[in-house]
Formats: sequence, structure tokens, C-alpha cells
Amino acid sequence: MKIALVGYGKMGHMIETAALKCGHEIVCTVDLFAEDAGCITGDSGEMVRAIKKSGAEGIIEFSHPASVMQNITALIPARIPLVVGTTGWKDNLPAITEQVALNKTALLHAANFSVGVNLFYRIVAEAARLVSEFDAYDAGLFEAHHNQKADSPSGTALDIARRVMENMPNKKRLVTNSADHKPEPDELHLGSVRVGSVPGTHTVWFDSAADTIELTHTARNREGFALGAVRALEWLATPDQEGKDRVGVFTMDDVFKEL
Repeated sequence: MKIALVGYGKMGHMIETAALKCGHEIVCTVDLFAEDAGCITGDSGEMVRAIKKSGAEGIIEFSHPASVMQNITALIPARIPLVVGTTGWKDNLPAITEQVALNKTALLHAANFSVGVNLFYRIVAEAARLVSEFDAYDAGLFEAHHNQKADSPSGTALDIARRVMENMPNKKRLVTNSADHKPEPDELHLGSVRVGSVPGTHTVWFDSAADTIELTHTARNREGFALGAVRALEWLATPDQEGKDRVGVFTMDDVFKEL
């Protein structure tokens, strides 16, 4: 597949390496600052023109929370399968879903593309379901990332929190800021820290007076994340089980359903 990369920083370079290993071709790289990008621009029109000219059959977007909405909005009308790994835009998902439908194209988004994290989501959901049967247990979350990460909490942590809350009916409100009061029973507290070069650590605690059940996913590097993004684009650009082009907004949950 001919792939265009929007965002050519550390993650973009990792995705390029993963794509080449999978036998794909990188035909266009776009970035606002990277000197080795094929197209250095912050202009949406110029970005889209460069991608169309390259003949790209799929796009992977890993830019920055400040520019992701501008990029997505500009790329959807190009009607090229689009994978988005940048986080911090979920509040705009309804509008993006409508735009994708109007253009009859396909977009897949995820806070984390790694197989391990997506397995962790399912483990946490099942654990939360089991624990919810016992009133003695409370729940809490913690995540840590490198000090270059621009958003907090991480999109992965928010996805984990959502799965906990879906399976623990007593947890109705997510608290992501610093605790400034005694937690209410219906609050789920999510703590974040940014330090050094940590690729990503996510922990869920189920705690009672008698014991603690602790589930942790620790990423050793971001290579699995990059490979997962490439695999996601492969899935998105492949016809569905009825042989039709995929149309709509998808997540890694959709990918895993067909594995």
C-alpha cells in the first residue's frame, strides 16, 4: 500500500519503519517542523494537494493535539482511508462522524494501537465486572508518560476509565484533576504524571480493606504502537466481509472483532 504520513516526528519515523517492514511504501510525509519531511507546511490545502499528488492509498495521522482537528477536517474530503493516532479531540467526534458519513469515507481512531493495550482493555473490563459484585472494593487509575507528551490524561487512560465505569455501575463520574476533596463513592479518580522518557504505564487498582488487586500495562517502547497503526490502516483499507469498501468511523474494537 502507498501510505502518507501526517506528522513526521519520532512517532512518524517509527510508523515509517514499521510500514516498510510490512512491505508498504511511504509516498508522502507531512510535518510543520521536521526538516526531513517531504512536505513542510502548516497549510491544510497544501497538505492535501501533496498527499493526492503522491497517489497515497491510505493516511496515518500522528501530529499534535493543537493541529489534529484541522488535519482531520481537511483530510476527510480527500476520501482516502484515514487512521488517526493523535489524541485530545474526542469532544469533536460527533461532528467528525457526520463529516465522514457525508463524504462516504473511512476513519479509524484510537488512543493506543498496540495489541497488548487492546488486550489490557478487555482484561480490565472483565475485572471491573467481577469486582462490581463486591461492595468492599473501590477503584482508581494511574498513568505515566514521557515529559514530551502534550496532553494529560492520556487517551489510553481515558479509554481504560471508560471501560471501568461501564462495568462498575457505582462509578458515575471521572475525576482527572488533582484531588481537592475527599472522593465521593461514585467518583473514579485518574492520576497522571509526566516524567523522563517513560513510553507509557497504566495501572488500575481495585482496593478493599483486606487487599488490593493491581493490573498494570507497561510499554517498553512505542514500536508496538507504530506496528498497530499500520495494521489498523491495512484493515481499514481492506474491503469488509461483504466485499464492500469500509465507510464510517471505526476503532480498534472493530479491528479486534475480525481477528
